[in-house]
Amino acid sequence: MIEKYSIRTDLALEDKERFESDNVEVQGVSLSEDYDEEREIKVTTVKIETENGAKVMRKPVGTYITMEAPNMAVPDEDYHAEISKELAKFLSRFIRKDKEDYSILVAGLGNRKVTPDALGPYVVDNLNITRHIVKEYGKYAMGEENVRLVSAIVPGVMAQTGMETVEIIKGIVRETKPDMMIAVDALAARSSKRLNRTIQISDTGINPGSGVGNHRNAITKDTVGIPVLAIGVPTVVDAATIVNDTMENLILALESSETLRGVGVVMQGYNAAEKYELVKELISPHLNGLFVTPKDIDETVKRISYTISEALNMLFSKGHAHNQEMGVI
Repeated sequence: MIEKYSIRTDLALEDKERFESDNVEVQGVSLSEDYDEEREIKVTTVKIETENGAKVMRKPVGTYITMEAPNMAVPDEDYHAEISKELAKFLSRFIRKDKEDYSILVAGLGNRKVTPDALGPYVVDNLNITRHIVKEYGKYAMGEENVRLVSAIVPGVMAQTGMETVEIIKGIVRETKPDMMIAVDALAARSSKRLNRTIQISDTGINPGSGVGNHRNAITKDTVGIPVLAIGVPTVVDAATIVNDTMENLILALESSETLRGVGVVMQGYNAAEKYELVKELISPHLNGLFVTPKDIDETVKRISYTISEALNMLFSKGHAHNQEMGVI
């Protein structure tokens, strides 16, 4: 049954949890966890090391770092500043330190007119763009010896442009020749508790629209010719998973009820895959394909997009190396 178990999530962490819940060990996939009690930030690193692992996980070989911060949905500027520093620290692992005048293209993927999908465009709005300054006045105009040339694009979605996002990106890469690309996009989660509280970093690129079933061509090193680092935040959840979570709570309630305990025992006999498939059958066709987002998504997306852009600005700034030495990031 587990081979047919189609769970709607962009988070590698949740794919790994899916197998752990069924006591299935995935060969070629490793997981490590770190928890910062003071800041309540849990960092999980999933490494897909073999093609077998990639096939089972349905994700490319590579590293997936997930930061979970329950308070990220709260409008606390100091806390979000801490998240930005932590995010910059992890992003720096993927940036080359040995190259002068390192050029980075940031792509804000998504649709600015659809709030849960506007994360990428909002991040670009708050970036410090420097490529044009360096090209016009030289690197010393930035006041530093080694500069990072930052350029950015908000390519829109296919319905707006008539073009695949990867086609636009390939043209830009060919003309501007950046050393690497960072793609920022909204994701879909399996668990509602991770909405707007989780940031995933991966070095495998990204499939725009895959979270809501709109499978567009992948943006990866193979398709655009340069390394692609992806940053994503889950902003929507599949309606079927909400019903599934509710059913889990119902089973627990039935187990504690003397009169309905028998029903709970029967339901408990279903494995995770069977329960999810049952839920999909129950809500089809009216709710199947429906995606849900929190009611305060407008403010939340703006706040989180600023947190991500601040992390990127730290990463690209002249003080980044000094900050690393001082242990700030």
